Amino acid sequence: MKQEQWCVRVPVKEGEPMRRQLISDGVLDTSLKPARDGAFLLFPVTEPTRATERWECEAHAKAIPLPRHDLVGGIAIMQDDDVHEAEMLLASRPSIHTVLFAETPVSGEYRTRGFRVLAGEPVTATECTEYGMRLRIDLEAAYFSARLANERQRIVSLMEEGERVCDMFAGVGPFAIALAEKAGIVIAGDINPGAVLLMEQNIRLNRRKNIIPMLADARHLAEYLATGSFDRIIMNLPMSPVPFFGTAVRLVRPGGTIHLYAMQEREGEYREMIEAYPCTIRGEYQVRSYSPTQHHAVYDITRTNGSE
Repeated sequence: MKQEQWCVRVPVKEGEPMRRQLISDGVLDTSLKPARDGAFLLFPVTEPTRATERWECEAHAKAIPLPRHDLVGGIAIMQDDDVHEAEMLLASRPSIHTVLFAETPVSGEYRTRGFRVLAGEPVTATECTEYGMRLRIDLEAAYFSARLANERQRIVSLMEEGERVCDMFAGVGPFAIALAEKAGIVIAGDINPGAVLLMEQNIRLNRRKNIIPMLADARHLAEYLATGSFDRIIMNLPMSPVPFFGTAVRLVRPGGTIHLYAMQEREGEYREMIEAYPCTIRGEYQVRSYSPTQHHAVYDITRTNGSE
């Protein structure tokens, strides 16, 4: 459908600078598409004083709002149990092959949850790309959050070359594989056999030679890893990190760093627990919103020279 509107006529070669200028001035009519007339472009504007003439422009198609969802590779995870909206979401992007609904929250020793297929292929496995990494995921076998991609890169930016890193709850390996770019060695443990199996595949897929995957209970890591020998510890168990913090403190060297991830309702909720150990909090950041009352936070912590 076309609509007559005031427009600015410019040669095609001057089109992009003019478009940017009109956007900057707040007068570009974004409800209409620019028109082409031979060697000229006509940009629709909302201010007649900026126009050179009237011209018929085609209206932009109105975007249909999509249902709330998270995207992991080719899988969309909807927040609402609605088959009709799932079919609409599946049709909206060629890259989506499956739409799931999470029937249970993340729970249990293995940190897994149950899903039901609403539309598309009846699978929970996919592959995703994150800052050049390829990761094989099975959402029912092991928990994975694509929303921590930027946070993983933040940690990489803080690292020195050759660090010794311990990822206590490694899952399918996204932190371990990202940090291995700078680390000398990464010990990556998880208690979930399904997660460790996927992590081993992802280590091979990304050709990382300096990651040692371990099927291990994080509570016992200090019993068979050298205490005080790690420069950096990753503690990404946000629902229940407290029972494991003492182990992290034992593993990290004095002056080393612990990144503690936690779900909290208020800022500084874990400060008292952390400072009961020989530790100093260097920073506390909100990684993402989790619910109306909770947010996913990270504490950057330095181990001091004091004793436990």
